[in-house]
Amino acid sequence: MKLLVTGGAGFIGSNFIQYMLREHNDVDIINIDRLTYAGNLENLSTVEKNDRYRLIKTDINDRVALEPIFSEGIDIVVNFAAESHVDRSILDPDVFVRSNILGTQTILELAKKYNVQKFVQVSTDEVYGTLGESGLFVEDSPLAPNSPYSASKAGADLLVRAYHETFGMPINITRCSNNYGPFQFPEKLIPLMIQNALQDKNLPVYGDGLNIRDWLYVEDHCSAIDLVIRQGRNGDIYNIGGNNERTNIQVVRTILQELNKPETLIEFVQDRLGHDRRYAIDASKIRKELGWNPKYDYESGIRETIRWYLNNREWMKRVHSGAYQQYYSKNYAGASS
Repeated sequence: MKLLVTGGAGFIGSNFIQYMLREHNDVDIINIDRLTYAGNLENLSTVEKNDRYRLIKTDINDRVALEPIFSEGIDIVVNFAAESHVDRSILDPDVFVRSNILGTQTILELAKKYNVQKFVQVSTDEVYGTLGESGLFVEDSPLAPNSPYSASKAGADLLVRAYHETFGMPINITRCSNNYGPFQFPEKLIPLMIQNALQDKNLPVYGDGLNIRDWLYVEDHCSAIDLVIRQGRNGDIYNIGGNNERTNIQVVRTILQELNKPETLIEFVQDRLGHDRRYAIDASKIRKELGWNPKYDYESGIRETIRWYLNNREWMKRVHSGAYQQYYSKNYAGASS
């Protein structure tokens, strides 16, 4: 099986590539990645010499560069490539539309032309919008995105669906809850808080800290996508969630406790625009139909994640670029250092 993985140098994509090469001897992977600020080749250092893996640096919007890759014969496309940070989408929505919508359409066209066996669109629960105090997102929940990021992902999902309905393209769409684990870029909540706590810096928490997310360990997400590739019913959507709802402030306090740091480091900052209050996934479909079960609960997953960052402090130092520092200063304006 030859997989084309887009955005494979990012957090989830790199974990997925490592997982697939580790778990399956019948898989060859071509990874295309533009290597933006969040794409880090160091994430893939353990597989870079694997003869079943190849990296091609290119943009998913560059059809001329992509065409020779597809002409080699691709069995499965797994589309991770996306700008994925809500805060950045508020600062610069244009980038998200170009990457997440137009880029997806470019890949879909090539997948159609070269008769790819399946196109797997890796999406997010954020396309559903926000929940009240009760209820869960199911696969047929209406799309109601509230940020430029989630709107761009919803647009991409609808394009994938349209190529299935109009052209008969074999597709699946997966929508996951908040991922965490090794190699996550430190703009996201958990690695940011670990990093700041280790440096005894204040931990900036939006609003009252009571926004709720369903946390999913990244390896569990990878195993779910693997099942969808091999067993997913053509045209279907699969929600993937960890059933681990926690408020942001609970997550932050867990990190401080594990690192033996004081809660006085917590600093509440102005809430971000359009901040969804609660996400929660009903993953019963993928559990019942495909037999998926997560390996990690929240307690074991967060400990494993903290341990990884403690053991990879040099990775954390190297991943920081001037662009990231400028973003941090702009987005958390007024927060203490």
